[in-house]
Amino acid sequence: MPNKKKKKIVVTGGAGFIGSNLVDALVGKGFDVHVIDNLSGGKKENVNKKATLHVADVTRLASIQRIVNGAEYVFHMAALPRVQYSIEHPKEANDVNLGGTLNVLIACVNAKVKRVVYSASSAAYGNQKVYPLKETFPVNPLSPYGLQKYVGELYLKAWSEVYGLGTVSLRYFNVYGPRQSSEGAYALVVAKFLKQRSEGKPMSITGDGTQTRDFVSVHDVVRANILAMTSKKVGKGEFMNIGAGKRCSIRSIAKLVGGPVTFVPARLEPHDTLADTKLAYKLLGWKPQVTIEKGILELKNFPCQCGSGKKFKDCHGA
Repeated sequence: MPNKKKKKIVVTGGAGFIGSNLVDALVGKGFDVHVIDNLSGGKKENVNKKATLHVADVTRLASIQRIVNGAEYVFHMAALPRVQYSIEHPKEANDVNLGGTLNVLIACVNAKVKRVVYSASSAAYGNQKVYPLKETFPVNPLSPYGLQKYVGELYLKAWSEVYGLGTVSLRYFNVYGPRQSSEGAYALVVAKFLKQRSEGKPMSITGDGTQTRDFVSVHDVVRANILAMTSKKVGKGEFMNIGAGKRCSIRSIAKLVGGPVTFVPARLEPHDTLADTKLAYKLLGWKPQVTIEKGILELKNFPCQCGSGKKFKDCHGA
């Protein structure tokens, strides 16, 4: 039953990596949090016990409409967030990443939601010649996923202009932290390295490892989302970068994790990413707070995936 005394908030994809961390924070702030997730990528055990989990799919408008009804804010995080998958399965990715976004927007207009905060992606930039990446740069997506996430931003802006729905988009860079995925060819590199080390394997670096990424902690991303929900300076389809504003090479990530490495063939991807975060500070008052060193140290204090029951750092002397 809905809690009449608390503001209702809906998080699509709330059983996933970033979504479940956001749900924890929202529950901690006393909101009545409802999660929409089909559990294809998310995990039931990720969902805070004080939140309400609805096993539903954003590609089905009728099933999510009843859940969104009564909500004041909606965080749209549900997606198929893998570049390679979108290349191999463009229709399936499009159905979720664009069709699902459209359904969420329709449901929010029908329910008179105050604001939708959308998880966009720095993949919209593709390869650029100048860094750091600014929101004023032309987009150049290199994959169906990057294109879909960018078009999602355009949908939010249009829905704000046409229907008066409050919307804002956050372009995430390389998010890492607790509950990050270590599975698949395009697994998050920090999680992948930690898992490989826990299995006694060398860390596999694609190419020569000199490529750089802007690694931003999920804790900082969660803060950005909550600020985007409440800021009076956004709500008309604005989009902004959410990154650490620092370059970090894949080699340096391996060094922070600690252990042997091996090199595998390079793949099609931007060589570098780096966010200019001045706009997020201007509109949200947001700045990244967690350094990559602190973030990886936090993960080393979690139980090792080898099943020993010890912390990762105690298993691997890191």
